[in-house]
Amino acid sequence: MSHRQPSPSPRRRSVLRGSLAVPAALAVPPSAGAAPSFALSGRPQAGWGVQAGDVTAHAGLVWVRSDRPARMIVETSATESFRDPRRWRGPLLGPDTDFTGTTRLRGLPAGEQIHYRVLLQDPDDPRRTGEPVAGTFRTTPRGRKQGVRFLWSGDIAGQGWGINPDRGGYRVFEEMRRRDPDFFLCSGDNIYADGPIQPSVTLPDGSVWRNVTTEEKSKVAESLAEFRGAFRYNLLDENLRRFNAQVPSIVQWDDHEVRNNWYPGQILDDARYTEKDVNVLARRSLRAFGEYFPISTQAPGDEDGRMYRVLRHGPLLDVFVLDMRSYRNANSPNRQPDDATGILGARQLAWLKRELSRSRAVWKVIASDMPLGLVVPDGRTNFEAVAQGDPGAPLGRELQIAELLRHIKHRKITGTLWLTADVHYTSAQHYDPSRAAFKDFAPFWEFVSGPLAAGGFPATKLDGTFGPEQKFVRAPSRANTSPAETPQHFGEVDIDGDSGDLTVRLRQEGGGVLFTQVLRPGRVGQ
Repeated sequence: MSHRQPSPSPRRRSVLRGSLAVPAALAVPPSAGAAPSFALSGRPQAGWGVQAGDVTAHAGLVWVRSDRPARMIVETSATESFRDPRRWRGPLLGPDTDFTGTTRLRGLPAGEQIHYRVLLQDPDDPRRTGEPVAGTFRTTPRGRKQGVRFLWSGDIAGQGWGINPDRGGYRVFEEMRRRDPDFFLCSGDNIYADGPIQPSVTLPDGSVWRNVTTEEKSKVAESLAEFRGAFRYNLLDENLRRFNAQVPSIVQWDDHEVRNNWYPGQILDDARYTEKDVNVLARRSLRAFGEYFPISTQAPGDEDGRMYRVLRHGPLLDVFVLDMRSYRNANSPNRQPDDATGILGARQLAWLKRELSRSRAVWKVIASDMPLGLVVPDGRTNFEAVAQGDPGAPLGRELQIAELLRHIKHRKITGTLWLTADVHYTSAQHYDPSRAAFKDFAPFWEFVSGPLAAGGFPATKLDGTFGPEQKFVRAPSRANTSPAETPQHFGEVDIDGDSGDLTVRLRQEGGGVLFTQVLRPGRVGQ
C-alpha cells in the first residue's frame, strides 16, 4: 500500500551504527543491576540508550538515562554528520528522577528525518561530556503523499518469560525495527510489575528457559525503587534499545504496570504485598512510568499527569490514546443498569467525544488498552474489561461504550477503528448493528495483537451486545505458553498516501502475515 520500503534506509542505519551497534544480541548496560553512584570516575555514560516519543509535525520528546548526575544536552540535525547542529539544553539528571530525563524539541521541520544525539554533561565541569548516543525519527508530514506506517502490540516480560539470552533476547523488536515504521504504539502492559522473573523455567518438553534477572525483578514491585527497576529491566535488551533509537513510541498503560486487574480504591488480598493500597502502588508506578517513557502529558504543568491524549499524524491519521485503568469503577459482575463512571470515567469520555468530533484526519485510531467485545473475567463472578458475556442490551461499562458509539454515528465521524492488545493472542473483530442487541451505531473494526514477550493464552468468548463477528483468531490451546512455544505477535497499519486506503496486517514473530484487511476511506462499516 505505501510506497515506502519496509527496510531501514542507509541514512537511518548509519546514524545508529556508531552508537548502538553491538555484536551480541544481548548487551547489558554498565551498572545494570544497581542505581547510579555519585562516586563514579570518568565521564557520564548513557548505556541505557535513547528513546523518542509523542512525535508530531514540529515537536517530539527525547529520553535518556545517565549513570551519574549529569546535564542532558540534545543536538539535532538534518544530516547524520551533524553539520550545523541545533542544540537543546535539557534537565539536570539526578536521583529525584532515577537519573532519567526528557527534553522537548520544538520548532522541528515537518515531514523530515530528524537525526539527534544526546550528550551527558558533567554538571561541575561543562567541558566534560560523555560519548554521544544517537537516534533518529521522522516528524509528521503536512501532506499525505508520504503515507503512514506504524506498528502496535503490547505485553512485555509477562508470566515470568523475561530476556532469554539463549534466544537472543527480545528478537521481535529487531524484526519490528526492520519494518521501518513511523512509530510504534504500545498498547499497555509494558512491564509486569506483579510478575517476578526467575533465573530459569522448565518447559513442558523438559527444556529450560533461562532469564536475565535483576534484584528488583525478583519480587513484585511495591516501592518506587522496585517500580523503577521493573521499567529498567526491559532496557537490558539490546534489541529493544536499538529499536528505541530508530522508532519513536506512543505508549499507554494497563493493569500490569501496577498489578493484575487493578482498579482505583482496591485493597489487595495478596500475601506477596506488604503495601495493600493499590492507589499507593499506582502513584509510584505512574511516577516511574513518566520517568522511563517520553510522554507529552507526563510533563510538569500538565493538568493531572493524565495518560490519555491525542497524537496527530498529518491529514491521514489521528491516534486517540485511552486510559481504561485510572478512572474505572471497581471490577464487578458489570450488570448495573446505570453507570456514569464506566471504564473511562466521565471526564475522559467527554474529552474523547469532543476530540473525535474535532478531528479532520481521514483515519481515527482509538488506541484502547482493553478489547470491547471480548469477555475478560476477573475471578468467578467479576469482569475486567467492557463485556460481561450478556449478549443483551448494554449494562455496566457497556453503557459508556454505547454512548460513545452513538456519538460517533450521530456526528457522522468516519474512519474510526480500534486497536488493542491485552489478551495475549491476535484476532480481528467486525462489529455490526445488524447482529447486535444495541443497534444505534455504525459498523467498525477492532484488531488485537500481542504479546510481544509474554505467555500466550487461549481465545476468550465474544459478547453479542455490539454484534462482533470474529473474522480471524490465532491463539494457543492452553494457558501461558512460552515465547519458545508460541510465536509472538504484532500488528501493522499501512495508510496509502494516494488512495487513503488503510491496510491492517496481523503478523507473527518470524515475519509471517496471518491476516490482512483493507479498509477504504470515508466508507461506513467496510
